[in-house]
Amino acid sequence: MIELPVIETRPNGRGRRLPSWLKRPLPGRDDFVETRNIVAASGVSTVCQEARCPNLTECWAKRHATFMILGDKCTRRCHYCAVDTAKPDPVSPDEPVRLASAVAELNLSHVVITAVARDDLKDEGAGHFAECVTAIRDAAPSTTVEVLPADFHARRDCIETLCAAKPDLFNHNLEMVERLTPAIRPQGDYHRSLNVLRIVKETDPDTLTKSGIMVGLGETWDELLQTFADLRAVDCDVLTIGQYLQPTLDGHVPVAKFYTPDEFEKLKQAAQQTGFLSVASGPFVRSSYNAAEVFEQTRTERAKKQ
Repeated sequence: MIELPVIETRPNGRGRRLPSWLKRPLPGRDDFVETRNIVAASGVSTVCQEARCPNLTECWAKRHATFMILGDKCTRRCHYCAVDTAKPDPVSPDEPVRLASAVAELNLSHVVITAVARDDLKDEGAGHFAECVTAIRDAAPSTTVEVLPADFHARRDCIETLCAAKPDLFNHNLEMVERLTPAIRPQGDYHRSLNVLRIVKETDPDTLTKSGIMVGLGETWDELLQTFADLRAVDCDVLTIGQYLQPTLDGHVPVAKFYTPDEFEKLKQAAQQTGFLSVASGPFVRSSYNAAEVFEQTRTERAKKQ
């Protein structure tokens, strides 16, 4: 068993200078501008922009973008997330076609589609999500599709609707350890999120499942190890671990700790020992960061085990 160091937590991360490993050079401009123009023309939101992702410039310079369907207003308020909480706009029936066109124009080998929570809709947006997957299949048949929905309140009917569209990978983030969930993610539920991943496997055992967590919120190493075990207990295949960064100084929980690259490597090793097919762990890792490479690695590892 890997020995993990004790975490030093601080009560307030506000105004703290970022450590050197969280500073990055700006990438090239031409592909970034082209990606920005394609995204803008599609009229589909991206989590890159709405969630203020620190990887936006790097990913867009590689012509990668993570699309966020069902609008840019979420029905839930989480104290780590920069996406606006407000009454959502009506669902755009042509969004699947616009999304698929953008995916084809970007020539993506792998695309991640996420969404705001839509608790206001009868099916919580599951049907629209499935239509988006189908539209991408039609417009870009060689593109593999990863879906990253909200929890659908772990409703089996909603999850089955999305699974029926046959995404290549079903991603649902646990986000954080169980103890911190009620205060930071009050409309979410740790065990409900685990149930989402469990139901996906029960619905279609061949579908790869993935989850992501943030660190730096005040968790302990033992809690992280328990989280890894809980995810493996529902047969989750892929795990991403990244550094939480406070989106704004007001209204979002402060950073309790900046993990070092060495600590992220120790977390990766510990997670791998629990049996995930692949683990991505690092300061800038997010659910959709280098998602194509993570998916290919996962598919290769599964083939070895079959």
